[in-house]
Amino acid sequence: MKPEVIVVTAAYGHDRINALGGQRAVLPIIAAAGADGVEIRRELFNDAELNALSGLGQAIADAQLAASYSVPEALFTAEGELNPHLERHFAEAGQLNAQRLKYSLGNYPRGFDCSQLQAMLAGQKVRLVVENDQTECGKLAALDSYFHDCGEARIGDGMTFDMGNWLWVGDNPLEAAKRLAPFVSYIHVKAARPTQTGWRAVALDDADNLWRETLALLPDDVPRGIEFPLEGEDLVAVTRHYIELLRGE
Repeated sequence: MKPEVIVVTAAYGHDRINALGGQRAVLPIIAAAGADGVEIRRELFNDAELNALSGLGQAIADAQLAASYSVPEALFTAEGELNPHLERHFAEAGQLNAQRLKYSLGNYPRGFDCSQLQAMLAGQKVRLVVENDQTECGKLAALDSYFHDCGEARIGDGMTFDMGNWLWVGDNPLEAAKRLAPFVSYIHVKAARPTQTGWRAVALDDADNLWRETLALLPDDVPRGIEFPLEGEDLVAVTRHYIELLRGE
């Protein structure tokens, strides 16, 4: 069975999304390209859009896409406490009919009582996933600690493994894949190249083979999200090309 492919709206770039009319405007592109789902990014909303999530959720359903919801916040605060906005974000995800809600890890304190989080998630229809980000809290040691402490209890729905973000924090994506593969439930496919000012995400056709090597070490039955630049005059054709590539078609 071929893996699901999800398109992250941010792959089209903030400026292009604004020019098209917001995240809702890219749904026909994503659907026409043959994607299984869309990842909606909270940071790309203006206030009016944030107050109309139910309408966006209906538009996603009408496009026959599954929804994921990404919030640019961490599960744990700088003080090592659970994010105080969890309930709000779960409610927003519910309005989108999202399958999963994605956070970065944040300042996870070793020894945290994972049953607190387990109780908070009890009964939630939306599944929680935690991603490695481009901060010190997104390093392999931190994610390894969290998932081996709390992940083995199957709290939430595991990990969003961002293949490229390891490069930003100086970790080896292949080593991360070997250690964290059992917890991975969603993959952000991302390739990157070094520049004079740091790493820059690039399209897969412009990248070396690291992304393929990393993907080969991860579960082949979990959704794959496109989170690298999708650019060109014909966005449907560009998007379809990479969807087919990630499905192995």
